[in-house]
Amino acid sequence: MRKIMSGDEAIARGAYEAGCTVAAAYPGTPSTEILENMAQYKEIYSEWSPNEKVAVEVACGASIAGARSICAMKHVGLNVAADPMFTMAYEGVNGGLIIVTADDPGMHSSQNEQDNRYYAPHAKVAMIEPSDSQECKDFVKYAFEISEKFDTVVLFRITTRIAHSKSIVELKERCEVGVKEYKKDVKKYVMIPAHSRVKHYEVEERLARLQNYSNNCPLNRIEWGDKKIGIITSGISYQYAKEVFGDSASYLKIGMSYPLPDKMIQKFAKAVDKVYIIEENDPYLETYVKSLGIECIGKEFIPICGELNPDIIRRALLPTEEKKSYSVDVKVPSRPPVLCPGCPHRGLFFAMSKYKDIIATSDIGCYTLGMMPPLNIADTVICMGASISAGVGFKKASEKAGRDSKVFGIIGDSTFFHSGITGLIDAVYNKAPMVTVILDNRITGMTGHQENPGTGKTLMGEDAPIIDIESIVKAVGVKEENIRIVDPYKLEETQRAVDDAYKATEPFVIITKQPCALIKEVQKRRANMYCKINDEKCKKCKACLRIGCPAIAFKNGKIVIDRSMCNGCTLCQQVCKFDAIEKVGE
Repeated sequence: MRKIMSGDEAIARGAYEAGCTVAAAYPGTPSTEILENMAQYKEIYSEWSPNEKVAVEVACGASIAGARSICAMKHVGLNVAADPMFTMAYEGVNGGLIIVTADDPGMHSSQNEQDNRYYAPHAKVAMIEPSDSQECKDFVKYAFEISEKFDTVVLFRITTRIAHSKSIVELKERCEVGVKEYKKDVKKYVMIPAHSRVKHYEVEERLARLQNYSNNCPLNRIEWGDKKIGIITSGISYQYAKEVFGDSASYLKIGMSYPLPDKMIQKFAKAVDKVYIIEENDPYLETYVKSLGIECIGKEFIPICGELNPDIIRRALLPTEEKKSYSVDVKVPSRPPVLCPGCPHRGLFFAMSKYKDIIATSDIGCYTLGMMPPLNIADTVICMGASISAGVGFKKASEKAGRDSKVFGIIGDSTFFHSGITGLIDAVYNKAPMVTVILDNRITGMTGHQENPGTGKTLMGEDAPIIDIESIVKAVGVKEENIRIVDPYKLEETQRAVDDAYKATEPFVIITKQPCALIKEVQKRRANMYCKINDEKCKKCKACLRIGCPAIAFKNGKIVIDRSMCNGCTLCQQVCKFDAIEKVGE
């Protein structure tokens, strides 16, 4: 059976066919759809974990118990999960263990462009890179086999283009491998220093065996064409190189990219006149090839920043070759990202915007968009969970400098469960008089509506306990009189909470509770609700524009509300002092 699948879908299918038993992840574009698709295979226990570190640890525990297990995350998520991965590199596995890292060249949805290929040599684990959806599926099977044969974690590296591009995949039946027997072995699985010292020698010996395998395995292959040019490449860059050079070059396609196949590289380089290295971002392959004493052309022509495509490669390496292309005389208008119409975060940000001296340490999520005019609520964004802990640091530094900065750390519900709780503990423990704002919209919003510990559902659709944020806040030591729970659609209530928080001299927490406006049930409930302008009452003062709702605009000399976008949140109605905005529907 053949089916068109994205790389993410194919990875899930590959895990299913390979007899995987346990899968875990924290959602993060471009890796999110791996676990979303995994959930359809009931033979695999699949979960959304609170963060990537937990996901890796769940997979590690399952592997030690004897089950083939897989976990997935975007590239920055591996930073969170690095601790258990590095130790498991020493411990090894029982059932096969795969860690998927989805890198994001071009930063389509990320705060940096780190190249996670360097994690493999750093942690001393095997690494595999597919270049299309068929390989995504097939290479998962190889990865499990390599993991078990060499007693190693396997880092499975994809990129955004691989994750989301679709191609034809040949499907096969599931191979039931079962769960291996677990045998207690403290020298293998308990990494005290005495055991770790011995294991390090085993890791180095394993790498030598893995490199021999890399030189002889089907994951790395040579495709002979014209030998005037030899191209060493991997992942999606292989597809781009083939499109540009076709049969006018020979290719060494790297599928197992750590340990790299040194003998195969040397053999290939000797057989061609000139060696090109085509790879996105850092010169990972190029540096290794040069370390073998091989002259090659790479980053002096291929850009180190951004995502590659065939045109970039053609301009870099074949500048005299012209390629006919189509063009249109249409200038696409800029479209900055904004909070959606009816977004519950808008009411809180509008209330905060009344204070011009607030320092807002924000976080990763939809609420980052509060930085956009006219709300302008964000001074910093670092990483998941950093809003609170960075806020503590900012406040302490300001105190040392004699500045009276009022700091609001802004974080979402899923991000609070991910890595915000420890930041709040830090704020309480170290008596930081800052405000923590937890925006509970009952979903993991920006990555596409995945369940989290506060939604009452698991990834597999089962009912689950709802972890109560207020109870956590109280449990870590925030005084009850310093907690406010508000409906951000009610501006007066929200403004009072912000006012109280601004005056507070102790750790203070505001929790907003209103579900995301894009949740299907919410959309159905509010399908017939909208606001409209009474032109006779409207004074054209434009106060309603200050809430930054994309459904409201000033056109042809008057205020208008796009009914197709509006869902009747009434924030604009509450802002209007002339009763010129009316709500329709209930």
